[in-house]
Amino acid sequence: MLRPKLLPPALSRQARATLWRSLQTFTITRIVIALVLLLYLGVNITEGGVRADTYHAGTCLFYLAAALVFAALGTRWKRRFLAQLACQVALDLAVISLLYLAAGGMRSGLAILYLFPLAGAAILAPLTLALFSSALATLFLLAESTWQVFMLDRQPPLMQAGLYGAAFFAGVLLVNRLAARLIKQEELAAQRGTDLRIQQLINGIVIADVGDGILVVGDDGVVFTGNPAARRMLGFDGEVAGFRLGEAPGMEPVAQAFGAWLRAPVEEAAFVTVKPYHESAGLLRGRRDEPVHLKLRFARVDTAGVGDGRSVVFMQDVSAIENQAQQLKLASMGRLTASIAHEVRNPLSAIGHATALLAEDLHGPAEVRLLKIIGDNVTRVNRMVEDILQLSRKVQLNGEPLLLAAFLAELKLEFCETHGLAGDIVHIGDAGASAVRFDPLHLHEVLLNLLGNAIRYASREPASIRIFPARDAAGRIELHVQDDGPGITPEVRAHLFEPFYTTSSKGTGLGLYLARELCLNNDAKLDYEYRFDAPTPGPRKASGRFVISFAQPAQDGCPI
Repeated sequence: MLRPKLLPPALSRQARATLWRSLQTFTITRIVIALVLLLYLGVNITEGGVRADTYHAGTCLFYLAAALVFAALGTRWKRRFLAQLACQVALDLAVISLLYLAAGGMRSGLAILYLFPLAGAAILAPLTLALFSSALATLFLLAESTWQVFMLDRQPPLMQAGLYGAAFFAGVLLVNRLAARLIKQEELAAQRGTDLRIQQLINGIVIADVGDGILVVGDDGVVFTGNPAARRMLGFDGEVAGFRLGEAPGMEPVAQAFGAWLRAPVEEAAFVTVKPYHESAGLLRGRRDEPVHLKLRFARVDTAGVGDGRSVVFMQDVSAIENQAQQLKLASMGRLTASIAHEVRNPLSAIGHATALLAEDLHGPAEVRLLKIIGDNVTRVNRMVEDILQLSRKVQLNGEPLLLAAFLAELKLEFCETHGLAGDIVHIGDAGASAVRFDPLHLHEVLLNLLGNAIRYASREPASIRIFPARDAAGRIELHVQDDGPGITPEVRAHLFEPFYTTSSKGTGLGLYLARELCLNNDAKLDYEYRFDAPTPGPRKASGRFVISFAQPAQDGCPI
């Protein structure tokens, strides 16, 4: 024997819950109708007073008790949906039929009560069961009218009974089709909601595990959300939502780059450096002990006027990529350094000595030019060997503080004399009484390297090369070296501090790498940064410069 299916198996859990809630509403409505019928039919008001109608009162009380039982059953036992619904509809038809007969038939007007159970069946039951219920109600009305005609010799309104029956069938068919369409729409909405939740879970996993940082920021700079990679890059503790970029000192470079992009959106990336900071006030809780160099890309969210503007900030930790590239090159360079002194330096010395001896005997123009080419290349290779050997030398740190003002003034004088420059080409900013912990010889070598690169691209106009100190968000001294040249492109910036990488035919590719290593040995950092000094109209433009971040904070008396 086949077991009847009480609910369609294709219905989702949400649709089944909706049907059970509708059945509860149907039951509560029955209780209200039972109470109204008890007051309307169970009490007779006459000139002699108020008296109870025993038949109607008993029927209505039974109806009310049964309605309460069905309400309790539907609340505690959510099984056999169609069985419960069929029993309730059968009860409604039986009670209404008894009241209909007792009230005098069609002329009582109680036939309208059949619409309640039939509408419930049309909404909650399959079409066959709903039409069967309509057929029972219609047949009962026609049978009662026929009985009166043949047995009681009366003239009941047969036409009205037929119209009620037709109305029952039409109403049930219309309501059932509308209910079926609504259930189908709810099923579709539930399925789409499930798919959307699954997609959100997948997106959450992808965003959480992606290596790039992602921030969702409003046009006013308020951060709405961010993935774990973004929190790690920026040093956030916990959630990132709720704070404004411009109000956090540590996030100032990111805020400036984002503000510049909002004024003039372009597709090119921006490079910023987030300095060490400690922030525990307001909504931002975080700290960063090491600087991080970030590549920022921005994308606009097309809200289509449905809400406030949103933008997505993609962040890539360029420092990690640079360090990885350097480690790969240093691994191969370490094997070369062990034997380079004997395998390269000795033959190089012999070539240089032989060139000097030939220069004493050969004085023709062609010979002099060839010997000069040999000598220049010997010098270049020798400088490369010296740079490579210097990588393995241990630095002896100097613990004495270095006054920047006197040091920079002396360095400027030496550099201008060596290159035959006018004194106003190099501009030194006011360093006041600030002092840093840095070995003077090492800082001298680092700055000479940076100035040598600057003079190669500067216009040599007054103040075309600038050296000026500044403070970062944590109060540490920074030394900026900037020129008015075209600047370094982001593509070159990605490989700038890699060993043996150079854009000049006369360079060895080790100068900037050695400069950074000397800074690291003195607990300082050297980086090339793009700074947005001040908002300007038109396309966004960040000025690039080399920045040395010293380990020691600025001393009192520094006017920076």
